Amino acid sequence: MATLYTHQSSNIRKTWMLMFGFVLIIGLLGALLSWYFQSNSLFILMMAISLTMTIASFWFSDKIVTAVAGAKPISKQDNEELYRLVENLCIAAGLPTPRIYLINDPSPNAFATGRDPNHAIVAVTSGLLKIMDKQELEGVLAHELSHIGNRDMLIATVAAVLAGVITIMVDIMFRTRFFHSGGGRKRGGGLVLLLLFVAMVLAPFAAMLIRLAVSRSRETLADASGALLTRYPEGLANALEKISRAAIPLKNANNMTAHLYISDPMAQERKTSLISRLFMTHPPVEERIRLLKQMSV
Repeated sequence: MATLYTHQSSNIRKTWMLMFGFVLIIGLLGALLSWYFQSNSLFILMMAISLTMTIASFWFSDKIVTAVAGAKPISKQDNEELYRLVENLCIAAGLPTPRIYLINDPSPNAFATGRDPNHAIVAVTSGLLKIMDKQELEGVLAHELSHIGNRDMLIATVAAVLAGVITIMVDIMFRTRFFHSGGGRKRGGGLVLLLLFVAMVLAPFAAMLIRLAVSRSRETLADASGALLTRYPEGLANALEKISRAAIPLKNANNMTAHLYISDPMAQERKTSLISRLFMTHPPVEERIRLLKQMSV
């Protein structure tokens, strides 16, 4: 049966593999560019950037993600009931109480981030607090705390940051004058140039696969773990129903951080594309609700 710490050690290993893969992708692109232009400085520059961003994504991922999401820290005096719910759930789960952030947005949603339980953050939107009753809010918070206990938020946050970096770096490459006919020494002919373009076109897809390192099964596991923590699966099931019915777009939604949220804020856009649906980071909400209701039988 799924428990709060089922995949903790596995997710830590996958995080290190993820960061190694990121450095490898950037390093290969840098090596190919350096060989083509006969300039070792390109390789050194790209490796320096990749290593710096990898380290930054590990140590400062919470600050980066909360900044992108527009989340602001709140104190216990700002919302005593929210803090009390989080504290009680943390005692039951054996977790330190995370910092709590608020996103001023009418779209009901929430996410967890941070590199470990001692540096964790739980962020909720004002829209979530507005439409949830106590048991539903408790179910959402238990889901997010389950991500913290399983170390899901570590690999999810690192994936979000590194995927964004790869995409940005590829965009910069396309905007430079590397491929102009004049200037700089080049070798290898058209074949190498073709390989470079192919590599740069495929890099964003590699970034997408990195984001999908946070698999749908982790959302299902967090649902189950959260339900076990509250001992009331219907609380989370009802919360998911309300969130799906609200259909209010999240103002700061983007592909970089979409997989961190309890409900995919890009879900409406993905429904319009068959390819996008294949790369959805969350299981269908109907399936999640069905599984939760089966647990309550």
